[in-house]
Amino acid sequence: MIRPTRFTGPVVPNEQPAEALTAGLAELDERVFRAVADSPSPFLDAAMKPLSAAADKGKLWFVIAAAMATTKSPSLRRGAARGVVTLGVTSLIANQVSKRVHPRVRPDTAGIGLRRLRRQPTSSSFPSGHSASAAACAMAVGVENRPAGYLLGGLAGLVGLSRVATGAHYPGDVLAGFALGAGIAVLGAQLVKPVDDHAITVPPPRRPEQRPRPDGEGLVILVNPASGDGTGERVQAQIEKELPAAEIVDLSTAGDLGDVAREAAARAEVLGVAGGDGTVAAVAQQAIESGLPLAVFAAGTFNHFAKDIGAEHVGSTVDYVRSGEVTDVDVLWLNDDQLILNTSSIGAYPEYVKARERFQHSASRPVATIRAGLHVLRHSEPVTVAMNGDEVQTLFFFLGNGMYGTAGFFPGRRTRLDDGLIDVRYLRTGHRFETVRIAASLLTGRIKASKLYQEAQVPAFEITSAAPIRVAHDGEAGDEMTTASYRLGYRSLSVYGTSIVREA
Repeated sequence: MIRPTRFTGPVVPNEQPAEALTAGLAELDERVFRAVADSPSPFLDAAMKPLSAAADKGKLWFVIAAAMATTKSPSLRRGAARGVVTLGVTSLIANQVSKRVHPRVRPDTAGIGLRRLRRQPTSSSFPSGHSASAAACAMAVGVENRPAGYLLGGLAGLVGLSRVATGAHYPGDVLAGFALGAGIAVLGAQLVKPVDDHAITVPPPRRPEQRPRPDGEGLVILVNPASGDGTGERVQAQIEKELPAAEIVDLSTAGDLGDVAREAAARAEVLGVAGGDGTVAAVAQQAIESGLPLAVFAAGTFNHFAKDIGAEHVGSTVDYVRSGEVTDVDVLWLNDDQLILNTSSIGAYPEYVKARERFQHSASRPVATIRAGLHVLRHSEPVTVAMNGDEVQTLFFFLGNGMYGTAGFFPGRRTRLDDGLIDVRYLRTGHRFETVRIAASLLTGRIKASKLYQEAQVPAFEITSAAPIRVAHDGEAGDEMTTASYRLGYRSLSVYGTSIVREA
């Protein structure tokens, strides 16, 4: 039997494969660099040098971020802030740390010609700081707004190409810069979670057929002349001029609004209303019960519903009536008997509405609004309720018919009125430093990420309370109740207008 021989000599580290791999990568890097830098290309000659210069010291990305910050898109504004911060951190690490850990000589720029930078950088070539900043900004923006991230990602790729084409870096330097910037952006997304502005897929609008009514024949329109501090009178005069065949019912001399609307619906082919949101909601309820389309003429102070169906001006509604353009929209039912077109709330807001109505008896609307706001801040107390079975202490609670534009308690306008969803938002109270935390979230545009702020989009919602609570709706103070059950009436109201005011 042959016994194996034990090797007892000195151990020599096996470095040859590693050295060969390093040499091979360096040779590949050099060859790719020469292929790009020496290629005869009018596009590279014309574009690469200005693009590389524009990205110096992050100027290109700061300009883009400033433009994004001026838009109305919350995700673009958040992306701008995240992109600038991530770029700053990446630039510091790339230039002050990475370049010192692994210094590398810059490429030989002989033969580059027109694309050669006027002043070649003298710092370490590895990694590319321009590429790191570009990837960091693009990836950080994409965390908040994916389409914008894709666009900036393409631009970042061109910036990286410009650094090779102008002779500033080897391709390996650019790839390392991309990896560094993207890695820091991903780490930042883990430390500061992005806000999920997810999109809801909604079926196309449903538009029932209605014949054109050039003169308003078949319309019975209930008008409140006193609405909107006298706006109702002007609206009535315009309706009589634009739609002379329509019947006008003056609510100032009529009896109970519900009875008047019921009598009008019995002889109408189209039910119309000119008044504030409260009046519109009452007449809309009768339109649903009678199976009639509703024509809304904005005559109130705020006209939220009219604005959101594209009927902000009387002329717009007249055009819809004349052309027969009708769309089905959603409504809310409170406890199956109260119709809501816009919003409902509990907590401080109903008390604000009550105080404003009280102060308006002795002051103008702006003064009454300010006094009511100060009164609520001084005297309001949180309410404890059960929301879909979960006990919550809250001061602010907002519930909307359809999804509203942005997160928070200043939600803007709806883009759809037929999405089949109830938009619920509320603030949990009773936590430490809650005022500071909420203020910081509002200032940074990250209210949706706050643990104190809750938001949901649901088809039904219920609030119960041991003690009666006041439930406001559509600008009215509302009644006190122990149960507020909300149910969505999906596309159950036909209106002259549109369910899509603007694309999301």
